[in-house]
Amino acid sequence: MHSSAEVHLSGPRYVLGEIEEDHTAIAGLAERAERFKLVMNPQLWGWGTYRRTERSLEDLAVDSGRATLAASGVDPGTIDAVLVCSTFVPGPSEGHGKFMETVLSGLGVGDVPYYGQTLNRCVNFLAALDLARTLVVAGRYQRLLVVTTDRVVDERLRMASFALFCDGAASCVVSADDCGQDAYRLLGCASAQETKTLDWTNEISSDLAREANARLLAPHGVKLGDVRALMHANIFKPLVAMKERQAGYSADQLYLDNISKNGHCFAADPVVNLVDRAALGHVPEGALAVLATSVPGSRCSALLQKLDH
Repeated sequence: MHSSAEVHLSGPRYVLGEIEEDHTAIAGLAERAERFKLVMNPQLWGWGTYRRTERSLEDLAVDSGRATLAASGVDPGTIDAVLVCSTFVPGPSEGHGKFMETVLSGLGVGDVPYYGQTLNRCVNFLAALDLARTLVVAGRYQRLLVVTTDRVVDERLRMASFALFCDGAASCVVSADDCGQDAYRLLGCASAQETKTLDWTNEISSDLAREANARLLAPHGVKLGDVRALMHANIFKPLVAMKERQAGYSADQLYLDNISKNGHCFAADPVVNLVDRAALGHVPEGALAVLATSVPGSRCSALLQKLDH
C-alpha cells in the first residue's frame, strides 16, 4: 500500500539468549554438516558464536517490548494493539490464551487487542510490520507494538541447511506519530510470492526479491542505489551474499558481521541488524534503509528513512 499518510517505526530493540555458545558446541555438528553437504569450513559459512536461552518465549517478548517502549518514550497505556510473531508457540491451543496473558501483562499494555503472526516463518516480523502499517494508514489504530519471539526447541535442530539459529526477540512501535529519538519514517512495505515454491525444500528466490524491490521503491521514486543499507536475514554468508547481490544490492549495502556473531535469529534479524548498524553510524539522519527477508516462495520488505532529530 502506498499512501500519503505518514507512518513511523520507533524504538527498534532486541534481546538475545543469555547463554553464548561456540558453534562447536552444537550437538552432532559434523553429522549435520555432512547431511546438508556442507564442508566443515566455519569461516566460509560464518559459523561463529550463537546465543541460546533457557527462558521462555514470553520472557523474551516482554523484555524486548519493554525495551522498545522505553526507547520510544511510549507509555504502555497508549498502545492500541499488539502484534506478536513466533514460528512456534507451544501447544495445544488451550495454552495460547495464557501465553498472551503473560505477554500483555508483562508489557503493561492493558486490555488491548492482539494479533498473532506465525505461518510466514522467518518473514513473520516483516509481514506483521506490513499489517501494522496498513492498520495505521487506515486509521484503525494510532500506535501498535510489534514483537517477534523465537527459540530453538530441540538443540539437535540448532543448525539447518542454511543457518545456525539464535534464540531471541525483537520489537518496535509502529505509529502515526514519531516516538523518541530513535525513529524512522516507515515509507512502505512490499511483498512478492510464488505459491508453488513455498515448501521449505525449494530455494530462496532472487527473482522474488527483485519483484518486491520494484514494488517497494518505485512508488517513492527511489532506486536501489539510493538505499544506504539492507537489513537482511543472517543466514550463511555465501547464501545471503549471493541471493542479495543477485537481487541487485551491492556488497557495501550488506552487513555480514552479525552472522558469525549471533547466528540467525528467526524473524528478528532485520531489527537486530538495524539496531547494530544504526549504532555503527551506517544509517545517518535522512538515510534510506530496507528491511528484507526471504524464505522459499516468499519475500517481504520495508523501506525506512531515518528521521532528523
